[in-house]
Amino acid sequence: MIRLKEYSYQRLVMSIKRWIWQHNLYPSFPYNYKALDLLLTQVSHNIGLLKGKISALNNSDTDSIQIDTITNEIIASSKIEGEILSRDSVRSSVCKKFDNSFNLKDKSTHHTDNLVEILIDSSFNHKPLTKNRLHSWHGALFPTGYSGLIKIKVAKFRDEEMSIVSNHGYREKTHYQAPPPNEIDRQIDKFLDYINNSNDNAFIKSAIAHLWFVIIHPYDDGNGRIARAITNYILSKELGLEYKYFSISTAVINDKKRYYEILEKTNRLHTKKAYDFTEWILWHTNMLNSATLDSVKNIDTVVKKTKFWDKAREFKLNEKQIKVLNKLLDAGENGFKGGLTNKKYRSITNTTQITASRHIKDLVDKNLLKETQGYGGRSTRYEINWE
Repeated sequence: MIRLKEYSYQRLVMSIKRWIWQHNLYPSFPYNYKALDLLLTQVSHNIGLLKGKISALNNSDTDSIQIDTITNEIIASSKIEGEILSRDSVRSSVCKKFDNSFNLKDKSTHHTDNLVEILIDSSFNHKPLTKNRLHSWHGALFPTGYSGLIKIKVAKFRDEEMSIVSNHGYREKTHYQAPPPNEIDRQIDKFLDYINNSNDNAFIKSAIAHLWFVIIHPYDDGNGRIARAITNYILSKELGLEYKYFSISTAVINDKKRYYEILEKTNRLHTKKAYDFTEWILWHTNMLNSATLDSVKNIDTVVKKTKFWDKAREFKLNEKQIKVLNKLLDAGENGFKGGLTNKKYRSITNTTQITASRHIKDLVDKNLLKETQGYGGRSTRYEINWE
């Protein structure tokens, strides 16, 4: 890969060509390493912090975080593409693979089982990435041979032109035109050589791989989801940290509009802009950093929840109290919007006002809840007492 030195961007005279793959330097992806240096240091530090926190967890907490993160990653990656999955179904598929004690009603489907298999293979199988392996992931995404109501080629590269378009009234806008099908095999060969043999920094490599695969757009559908699986594969293999502990797709879904904007902007050639991929790598690495920090925060919450229940175990609590406490704990610190009120307690537990008051007072007396400062009387609110 070419690195652009600071203040020495190479500006080229562009033709009427519109897409990045038509540029005479493609498939090189030059970037300004100095502009990335600080962020790369930050994300490396936070990955180290995450590793340390994971190593301090007990097996039960580790399993819980794994299951939650994998579930979130699968749901978010599909949601980015407009597919809404049932959380219960995905979680059942995940638990069947990672929780030996799973004995709840199985709500999994063949589709969600397949999505879990893709994530497991991209996380744990560090063998070289191949065309057959990409095809196997694609086949698992579309086992029926259909994307919605449309028949597509499954586990095979497309053999037709591919454009991403949208309609604005009577006008049609082309957001991207992919390389012609007769170019796919050759470009994928170069892509896989980079994945398997490049010594680039792992964060930079994952960003370039994500973009490059989207540029090639080798399949009729599912290219975005496979691109994120490839990101998962690279980070899992090269960081020594199983990617299941943080979810980049969850971070991306929170910035989905920018995700599509920067992909479109990066894929277009610009007559006044250098052939430079620093902006894309910065955005992608920021998403990784955000996902890592979210995971660190979640682990801190898990640890605090464990300590809380260690304290609560000495008291006899009824089912309704336990249910409310779990709601508050799952929301995290300051995450239960508006705090707990008598009315919310009643709504959660389907109990009377008098009973709710008695239960709440009992939890306050046991030092498990405390009044939220700044409220009183009928507007009294409560929160978890983490101390």
